[in-house]
Amino acid sequence: MEQLKRMAVFATVVDKGSMVAAADALGMTASAVSQHIRKLEQSTQVSLLHRTTRKLTLTEAGTTFYKSCAQVLALAEEAQQRLAELRDAPVGELRIAAPVGFSGAFISNALAPLLQAHPGLTLRLMFHDEQIDLVEQRIDLAIRIGTLDDSSLVARYIGESRMVLCAAPNYLMRRPPILSPDDLYSCDWLGLNADGANASHLQLIGPDEQVVKLRLESRVSCNNILAVRNFTLAGMGISMQPEQEIHTELERGSLRQILEPWRFPAHGVYLVTPRRDAQPAKVRYAIEALRKHLLLR
Repeated sequence: MEQLKRMAVFATVVDKGSMVAAADALGMTASAVSQHIRKLEQSTQVSLLHRTTRKLTLTEAGTTFYKSCAQVLALAEEAQQRLAELRDAPVGELRIAAPVGFSGAFISNALAPLLQAHPGLTLRLMFHDEQIDLVEQRIDLAIRIGTLDDSSLVARYIGESRMVLCAAPNYLMRRPPILSPDDLYSCDWLGLNADGANASHLQLIGPDEQVVKLRLESRVSCNNILAVRNFTLAGMGISMQPEQEIHTELERGSLRQILEPWRFPAHGVYLVTPRRDAQPAKVRYAIEALRKHLLLR
């Protein structure tokens, strides 16, 4: 590394035409600049400069060596400029991981304006209902729901995800009214079970804060919430869905919420990043965009 510094000093001396001018440009003393040049010549065992009392001129070897030093200096300046761009403007590839349920319009509505405003930014989205290693997968930013146990991550709370029980109207027409949690035992349960289990464990909180725990055997069990939602829309049974993700279906009437006085415990929603001293601009901009559009109340 010290040799690279000496090469940079040498290139600056040539560019500025004197050691005094180079010292001013580098914030060093003229004697320090002279010492760097002397050590560079000693290490290469080649004379690089002809020194007179009036000016400096390059030797033949110095001319050839200067071209290489100038290239090294230019590459270093370019690298520094790129780091500044990464710090100050959203450029490069942004890698985001999110639960499968967020693969609809939530993320695209949040990030499309950011991509349009910054042509140098590219986006790679990965949707997983199971948690993945952010560092190993080189993830810049992840959306996570529920308890966060990894202390190596930085989490920013953006709200809560509320689950609701729902079914298609044609399914509800084929069976008796569902008036209490116990009525769910006689229903076709469509379960989201990432661990491959065939049963779902539910905890419901009633209007008087009473708590009921249920274990429902699944007629359909799946590790993908969108697949569970599609079975629900097809009238195959009842499922538990994030309220914010089925807002349109509830408004249209293609799904109906059941047992409305009862609710599930809310889960926190977080924007999560690997712990770093400083976040690149692409991550900071994405966090702000997602917080504005995904803020859950």
